[in-house]
Amino acid sequence: MSKLSEITATRELILNLTLRELRSRYKRSVLGWAWSMLNPLSTVVIYTIVFKYFFHAQGPVGRPSGLKNFSIYLFCGLTAWNFFNASINGAMGTLVGNAGLIKKVYFPRENLVFATVLSSVVSFLIELGVAIVILLALGNNVLPWIPVILLLVLLETIFVTGLGLIVAVANAYFRDVQYLVGSILLQMLFYLTPIVYEAKVAYDATAGHPVLRRLYTANPTLQFIESFHRVMYDLRWPTASNFVYLFVVSGISLVLGLWVFNRFDGNLAEEL
Repeated sequence: MSKLSEITATRELILNLTLRELRSRYKRSVLGWAWSMLNPLSTVVIYTIVFKYFFHAQGPVGRPSGLKNFSIYLFCGLTAWNFFNASINGAMGTLVGNAGLIKKVYFPRENLVFATVLSSVVSFLIELGVAIVILLALGNNVLPWIPVILLLVLLETIFVTGLGLIVAVANAYFRDVQYLVGSILLQMLFYLTPIVYEAKVAYDATAGHPVLRRLYTANPTLQFIESFHRVMYDLRWPTASNFVYLFVVSGISLVLGLWVFNRFDGNLAEEL
């Protein structure tokens, strides 16, 4: 049985693992899933106070929406970032966290990563739902753009699944990965992505440095965040080149992730 058909045959297991992740996420919490809304909203409030009132950051004018609101601009980008961050951190620890299960019984270990990412998708959709309600209340009619938003969600899910497979198996072999990626690289990537600032700021700063400009724009998280900004905040389509880039980088990420995971899957039980 090929690896792909093996994973497909165990799709019910993926569903059960996802439900387990969802049930355990806010277990013994009084507010439960309300935290899926409160966490991003509280982050937006804190960042708004710091960056808008201390550093005088201003939200751009949405074109053609005409919306100008720093908190909403921040929220649109932060939802996509939170999904990326939660998926990578969750996937990174899922093999180590399920070492006992892996040693006891055989099943496609990729399923643990898939379940972690899918549980993060649920939180992502809740946050997007909150953002859409707020946008509608402010007069930004984002409803016709929901199919495009869902397409972007699908592409980002494929992208983070590929990366999640890589960091999961890497962390199983080298525990330093969780500290390198979780504490350093993700924090660095957050500030290299236009979430708390407009991408134009970075473009202007790298105007005389074409190599830096290309490196900055090649950042996949930038392309995803900017796409969500365009669709939800501006109410316009991402550029054709942007869509092509997202399709290509998502496909490469998934194929590479599956290959790397399959390459090192054989010794996982021993390494854990």
